Amino acid sequence: MATYAIGDLQGCYAEFEALLKRLDFSPSRDQLWLAGDLVNRGPDSLGCLRRSVALDGAASMVLGNHDLHLLAVARGHGKLKRKDTLSDILEAPDRHEMLEWLRRQPLLVDDAERGCVMTHAGLPPQWSLAQANELAAEAEAVLRSDDVDAFLNVMYGNRPARFEPDLAGMDRIRAIVNVFTRMRFIAADGTLDFAAKEGLDSAPEGYAPWFTYPRADGLTLLFGHWAALEGQTPGARVDAQALDTGCVWGGSLTALDLDSGERISVPSRSADR
Repeated sequence: MATYAIGDLQGCYAEFEALLKRLDFSPSRDQLWLAGDLVNRGPDSLGCLRRSVALDGAASMVLGNHDLHLLAVARGHGKLKRKDTLSDILEAPDRHEMLEWLRRQPLLVDDAERGCVMTHAGLPPQWSLAQANELAAEAEAVLRSDDVDAFLNVMYGNRPARFEPDLAGMDRIRAIVNVFTRMRFIAADGTLDFAAKEGLDSAPEGYAPWFTYPRADGLTLLFGHWAALEGQTPGARVDAQALDTGCVWGGSLTALDLDSGERISVPSRSADR
């Protein structure tokens, strides 16, 4: 049995299938961890989502910002953007079943035995694992409840930029979700910057990559979201494993073997499209 963590699919279904074939992946034997952003920008978001649903039981995933955008658009709380590739899902006869499955996925998964934690964007140094699990569960409960529309209606936004324990209502849920799904550069007090999305040299003054702040718990932190890192975390002061190697942008789709530490990649087929 092997367990593989795979970076952002973003609609790159052909590459996903090629990677599973290269891994000789068997859902009856092996496990997948999917780092979120299954959909959007790539050519086959529907294929990626359907395949992930079919792997349920053999795959654990975390929600990413593009997954949440899909949910918001599907429920009438957001609009398709020019570069979105979500129409095939929205027009699919099985959209309801897939979207209900998606909104019940977690924001955080962990493996205590391995000491591994996966979220889409990372784990801020201000949060212990216990606190992160509690906050993830709080936001997940809203997404899975009748309050989901109330949240998705106000999900888009950069305020508050820092999570505070006394935050309440949908501001609190938005702050939690933004940390788990949109974080890149942060200040020492945990304030998030939402503008800089490129490499490490694009850090705003007073901000640094979240993984350059130390932690004392020795966790291995698996994350996607930041394609510009190209799978590297220079200057990391924690064991942070960047999984998004930019398949949708012409890079590659990468799996990390959680037992051996080996990385296995297949090239993007964007040049063939």
